[in-house]
Amino acid sequence: MPDIICAGFGGQGVLTAGLILAKTGMNNDKNVTWIPSYGSEMRGGTANCNLKISDGRIASPFVKKIDILLAMNTPSVEKFEPMVREGGIVVINESLIKNWNFRDDIKVVGVEATAIAEWIKNPKGANIVMLGALASTEKLFEGSIMLSGVNEFFRAKGKNNPLNSVCFREGMNKARNLNEY
Repeated sequence: MPDIICAGFGGQGVLTAGLILAKTGMNNDKNVTWIPSYGSEMRGGTANCNLKISDGRIASPFVKKIDILLAMNTPSVEKFEPMVREGGIVVINESLIKNWNFRDDIKVVGVEATAIAEWIKNPKGANIVMLGALASTEKLFEGSIMLSGVNEFFRAKGKNNPLNSVCFREGMNKARNLNEY
């Protein structure tokens, strides 16, 4: 299973996206590590989390080579794209990442996450749109498992927002393989 980094501005829900992936992994009998990195990021700087999901033991919780990068903004791409393995996947928020010249040896999947979340009237749901786009790659969990993980995560917190499911499905449906353009 992959080594993952979710990154973006503080407040975009990147730590929550990582937690959702971690909980989904645990709910599906995987070993998981999740390490957040933030500080002044909570006030609009960059925030990220290291996430490992595995069938076997995890020797170290730190991610050195990224299999999947979930990037919500340009500073996240600048910082983490060089760490993405050849053949890795970068899922980007095209609402905020424009005209980036990505490496040829990685797969780039784009979705207008911020715009879609606003259109659905769920402005805090851009991270959920990104998880839908990630699900469209079929590299981690199939869509129904990941959507179930999203819903279970919020249900456990006493929050039931049906628009999260709409955001997730739109992310899956609107994700574009940018290597094909």
